[in-house]
Amino acid sequence: MSTKRPIQLSMVLRSFSAEDPGGWSHLFATAKACDVAGIDKVVVSDHVVFGERLEEYAKPEVGGTAGGKQPTGPDGHWLEPMTTLSVIAGMTSRVRLGTNIVIAALRRPVVFAKSASTLDVLSGGRLDLGVGVGWQKEEYDAAGLDFEGRGKLLDHTLEVCQTLWREKRASYSSPLLSFDGIHQMPKPLQAGGVPFWIAGTLRGSTINRIARFGSGWIPWGPDAANLTDSIPRLKEELAKLGRNTDDLQVVGYLPVVKGANGDMDLNATMDKLEPLIKAGVTDFRNALTMTVSADQAEAKLRPLVTAFRKAVGRA
Repeated sequence: MSTKRPIQLSMVLRSFSAEDPGGWSHLFATAKACDVAGIDKVVVSDHVVFGERLEEYAKPEVGGTAGGKQPTGPDGHWLEPMTTLSVIAGMTSRVRLGTNIVIAALRRPVVFAKSASTLDVLSGGRLDLGVGVGWQKEEYDAAGLDFEGRGKLLDHTLEVCQTLWREKRASYSSPLLSFDGIHQMPKPLQAGGVPFWIAGTLRGSTINRIARFGSGWIPWGPDAANLTDSIPRLKEELAKLGRNTDDLQVVGYLPVVKGANGDMDLNATMDKLEPLIKAGVTDFRNALTMTVSADQAEAKLRPLVTAFRKAVGRA
């Protein structure tokens, strides 16, 4: 197998709980184990507040996914992702840090740009930002923002961030915000700024957002369920917009096959990677929940990393 970018293995850390877990040492133990065992990236998710209409999560027309279910009730405990990644950055040295996703439009753009650049600098240039519009109107209501205009708000946020990251003396003008002669340091360590991974289904707004801002795509809904069809469609549409897709990164979930004992069958799982890699998946993710120590978690992860790297030609 070959690809123009290294195929990576990421872990989705469970930074939320339906009830108070009594502490988050298990989260940090897993993150440290991922760092030592050779996992390429850890990612965490985002909710700022909840309303009480959680059934909206199952409605694709507002950004949810058909048949889906919000994993907690309205009083679930959700850690703020940028803060959480900052703590993880201080206890790790090599694993990349990402959001899956952060609802960037809920944050004031200038403050979000500063937070992200600071985290990128302090982590040694390890930050990736998966961004999306979310599905919950109440979060926008609580932030005093227009839910119906959330796509434009997200584009605005990404524009402002890249302006501040790339220009020493920054100027910007839009119907939402104007400034001139603004200086913001430090800049992110990564050239061009922190990479954005755009989440969403393949509608026109998502495709345009990827073309303008995206280092990668986080598929959602039916497009995530049929990557062998959706990735070629995306690349075709991006090419029409003049976007070179050779460096496009795409998320896909690790197609886990379980053995008779309920554990992952490593060989059978790795056998399922090739068609997804051929389609264009560059970042395979697995959701990981562990309540064991960092040493025990590392021992569980090392065989997975070894098998994965062998399967994708990184051994």
